[in-house]
Amino acid sequence: MFSKMFDCKLFFSSRSTLPFPGSQDQYEVFIKELVWNLFGEGNDVFKEGEWTKSIEMYTEALSIAEYADSEDICVPTGLLEKLYANRAAAYLNIGLYDQALEDCEKALQLNDGNYKALYRKAKSLKELGRHQEAYEAVAKCSLAVPQVRRQTRTLYKSFIFFLNNTETPMGMAVGMPDVKGLPAAVDLAKNPLADTHEFKQACSICFVKTGPGVLDYTLHTEDHKCKKDALLGRFIHSPDKSWKLIRPRPTKTQYVGPYYICKEVAVGKECLYPGHCTFAYCQEEIDVWTLERKGFISRELLFDPFGPSSNVRLTVPKILQEHHGIFMFLCGVCFDHKPRIISKTNKDNPSLCSHPVTKHDFEDHKCLVHILKENTVRYSKIRPLTPYCQLDLCRHEVRYGCVREDECFYAHSLIELKVWMLQHELGITHENIVQEAKKFWNATAMLQGSQLSTVQRRFGPPNLKMMFVCGQCWRHGQLNEADKNKKYCTAKARHTWAKDRRVVLVSSHERKKWTTVRPLPTKKPIPSQFEICMHVTAGKKCQYIGNCTFAHSAEERDLWTYMKENNIPDMDQLYEQWLQSQKPGWGEETSSNSIRENGKQIHMPTDYAEEVAGNHCWLCGKNCNSEKQWQQHITSDKHKDRVFNSEDDQNCWQYRFPTGTFKVCERFLKGTCTEDDLCKLAHGEQELKEWMERREFLLMKLAKARKDHLIAPNDNDFGKYSFLLKDIK
Repeated sequence: MFSKMFDCKLFFSSRSTLPFPGSQDQYEVFIKELVWNLFGEGNDVFKEGEWTKSIEMYTEALSIAEYADSEDICVPTGLLEKLYANRAAAYLNIGLYDQALEDCEKALQLNDGNYKALYRKAKSLKELGRHQEAYEAVAKCSLAVPQVRRQTRTLYKSFIFFLNNTETPMGMAVGMPDVKGLPAAVDLAKNPLADTHEFKQACSICFVKTGPGVLDYTLHTEDHKCKKDALLGRFIHSPDKSWKLIRPRPTKTQYVGPYYICKEVAVGKECLYPGHCTFAYCQEEIDVWTLERKGFISRELLFDPFGPSSNVRLTVPKILQEHHGIFMFLCGVCFDHKPRIISKTNKDNPSLCSHPVTKHDFEDHKCLVHILKENTVRYSKIRPLTPYCQLDLCRHEVRYGCVREDECFYAHSLIELKVWMLQHELGITHENIVQEAKKFWNATAMLQGSQLSTVQRRFGPPNLKMMFVCGQCWRHGQLNEADKNKKYCTAKARHTWAKDRRVVLVSSHERKKWTTVRPLPTKKPIPSQFEICMHVTAGKKCQYIGNCTFAHSAEERDLWTYMKENNIPDMDQLYEQWLQSQKPGWGEETSSNSIRENGKQIHMPTDYAEEVAGNHCWLCGKNCNSEKQWQQHITSDKHKDRVFNSEDDQNCWQYRFPTGTFKVCERFLKGTCTEDDLCKLAHGEQELKEWMERREFLLMKLAKARKDHLIAPNDNDFGKYSFLLKDIK
């Protein structure tokens, strides 16, 4: 029965083609949830101004509802009327008044008291020139609206105002900001660029820069031996027939938000960062980058319109080559804990997790996680692929955090989306993904090792110089190393050269000043990354009584990190290895621990094996080994700024940051305000509207941080963001 059911337009969805494995009751629940989910997604893209995409979402939901009715599955009537009414609003915004009127009639057949459908019907009739019918619809609307004044004149004026403004669909999440300038969403079932864009290959000889602007290029058609190393694109139906250069997509950051046009280029100026700008220069570039990042097109396929499907076959090595990092299993219970805890397998008992207290059954609760170690450690959970999963990114998670968390049908990170696509194509399990990742990095390590076998290496961090000197001489400002026999220092006093009398000095390329380094902290477990002492950062002397486990300089932090990554537990072993490095021929040897790729160390799975007993802040990528350290972190100004700020937030807003006073400046309206950006009041209704939207957006981020316990329960001190907690008067 179910195989037949899924043979005919499975779910009517372009995003899922997986057979449903459950019972009939589970299937009915799934169909209803899918309709609700598409309804919510339609509302979201409507709010972002993507009218055509919202129509697709509403239409897909109605198609599924129609199919469900043929299978005796009852979708709520209230949901159907909202779908018709909201699709009518979308049709109105793109000028399809006949279709809007038809949808309003269908909504009114389900509920003749639906006042939103009535006023959208009135607006459709007005635009179609049927003014008498429009007036009658307004009159009916006045009777349908609950809890309004009875004065016909006031009610009529209110509806005229409402009809002249952009519609807001029913069921919209409260406080969802109106994001401007986002690129159109992508139809994931096929490559949409084939119908809207055309592409061409060129080179620096035929595509020549003719002006100061980044878009000032001219394409020459003379015959020549073209290298075809540049991609050009343009819209098929656009009046502008000039070709635009489509640069390679920036991949140095793991950015998952929407791409934006460079602000300087948008206003006709020259880009401040030519050759390095990570913003797009044209809409064609945005469209290509968006699909490239999701893995649905490759540049080579753009030149073969009759070629294979635009879906690029994914493999685990391809994913790791683009995103780096490693896949491994962690304890799912600890990972989902608020705040997050990173627990691997217990060294003494691999069947349990490494948490010192709870010790969950690891096999029953393990979850696949992608770990990327750069300046900080970032963990991205990979949820199992189910028939509910939609192969697209969750727009809520990207911006301020999805409240549905694991119940959300959409991917919460780009790496999760890629893994889902990989599983959908190949049916690979999480266990196989982990094994493939290990094989890939082992093969990469061997390859890099063979390439570097004859390359000269140096001991210690690459940005530091290191030397061991006599401690007694150093206290008097003298630099004296050991003599040839390593028994005395080279000073006239000939101090004994012993392990308790020598100190290690390091000098960075930036400071060029010798600095002492204390022994590596013996506190267990060793943190994933070392932080600089907060007192030292503030320019003060460390106030900690005893051995401070925080680094007292950037050089000390770098050397501690080097010792940890190379399993050097103390200064004695550091000294012995340093002595070995001074011998001739040492630099020609190779070590698996020092294999590097493009100047960065290749991190093997064992490099992530540190035991983390405390809480992990996913915002900052910081592990805290004690409750005191955790409280210090979540109350710090740097962390609080991360709660409210992210990489793409600044690109979503056109006006100033809210001052906390949500009123329009009367002097600005009169043209007499002289304070400019220093004015505490909004300069116009548009700025005030954006301030209100931004406040709601920041409140969502704050709510997400509180839910994840990344903000102390009673902490209401947020600096410039404290206005969020005040009521708007």
